[in-house]
Amino acid sequence: MFALPTLASNILQSLNGSINAIWVGRFLGEGALAATSNANIIMFLTFGAVFGFGMAATIMVGQSWGRRDVEGARRAFGSAIGLVFCTAIVVATLGWIFAPEILHALATPQVAFEPALDYLRVIFLGLPASMLLVLMFMGLRGTGDSVTPLWFMGLCVVLDAGLNPLFILGVGPLPRLGIAGSALATLIANVVAMGLLVFYIQYRNLPLRLKGAELRYMLPSPALVRTIIGKGLPIGAQMLVMSTSSLVMVGLVNRHGIDTIAAYGITQQLWNYVQMPAMAIGAAVSAMAAQNIGAGRWDRVTRITRAGLYYNLAMTGAMVLLVIAFDRPLLSLFIGAASPAVPVARHINLIVTWGLILFGATMILFGTVRANGAVWGPLIILAVSMFPVRLGLALGLDPVWGANALWWSFPLGSVANLALAVLYYLYGPWRRGGLLVPENFVDERSHADIEPAANLKPVS
Repeated sequence: MFALPTLASNILQSLNGSINAIWVGRFLGEGALAATSNANIIMFLTFGAVFGFGMAATIMVGQSWGRRDVEGARRAFGSAIGLVFCTAIVVATLGWIFAPEILHALATPQVAFEPALDYLRVIFLGLPASMLLVLMFMGLRGTGDSVTPLWFMGLCVVLDAGLNPLFILGVGPLPRLGIAGSALATLIANVVAMGLLVFYIQYRNLPLRLKGAELRYMLPSPALVRTIIGKGLPIGAQMLVMSTSSLVMVGLVNRHGIDTIAAYGITQQLWNYVQMPAMAIGAAVSAMAAQNIGAGRWDRVTRITRAGLYYNLAMTGAMVLLVIAFDRPLLSLFIGAASPAVPVARHINLIVTWGLILFGATMILFGTVRANGAVWGPLIILAVSMFPVRLGLALGLDPVWGANALWWSFPLGSVANLALAVLYYLYGPWRRGGLLVPENFVDERSHADIEPAANLKPVS
């Protein structure tokens, strides 16, 4: 039940990306769709540069919440807000300046280069707002509230999807911006949703609200910064490992022509949906595990992980079956049934999609171990499975198998990833980690004496 609003939020987010891809593909064609595919991979890379800080703070919030330490949760959240905002500003500035070099490094085809540059630079402008919005969602879920993020994700999606065709086509008094209009719609939607969420948190006096003297928490203390950076950098590095692997894969795909690029881009849209249940369950597992670790209930942590694996198998497995059974009409939504990219996309989908079940199980195991501050094990496992395994197979077999080597590297990499994750979960040292909030911020009273408003309890 805790995961369902997160699942709905993830579905809305992916639906937003899919609707935008439909607008771009239908109105602007394969070249523009290939441009957004290249640019979105880059944004995932830059997102990873600051995402780890937010995840570390979320775990700290969850552990503090589990032991009834509301003050510690607010300090962690405030520190993350200040740190992520400053980092996002730096990343956005560098991204704007070096966007052409990044696209050249990706071997972006000339037909897609200028549209990708226009799109990417506007997206970089919106990075601070989008990162703060995601951070607030993560913090709220750390306290057990997965419903509020759902409503504001819905608002963001409605605004983004509705504004996209208006700015792309220049409806009424609006300028005709083409692919840059799609990025501008995303920027406006994120800024509006973020501003309204800040107002809502303050107005409803939600647990993580910062008022009066608490606003100073957004100037991070050295102890909290050390904790957030120490745990956040390896978590962010996991995102960077996946992003870098994806960037190299895009470079390999780009060598196989515009139809293959477009096909890869639209199959990624379907994969987003297939992964939604596992990502939602993984987020729930991580938040619940962190709260119960904070409460000292390790028996619940094991049961939560086991339940997460069962639900991933059932729900992700059902999504895989649906996507394979109805691949032609689903893929045709993005590019049109007559496009030469559709049969290529169906072939890719058939080879790759089933491996997402294994990837989902890995993310759930990683979510549990990260909840106790174990971040280096998952990073090393991801690096091994993505580079020596996945990219090694893709690069080594591409001259022999052609594009098929790229597609088969995905499920084979997922097999290696899951095998290593299971070994680490069963035998690794992650259970010996300590609580993440620095000791000087823990209330000196016994946990039994700390009773914040509403009689807060860890999610079980």
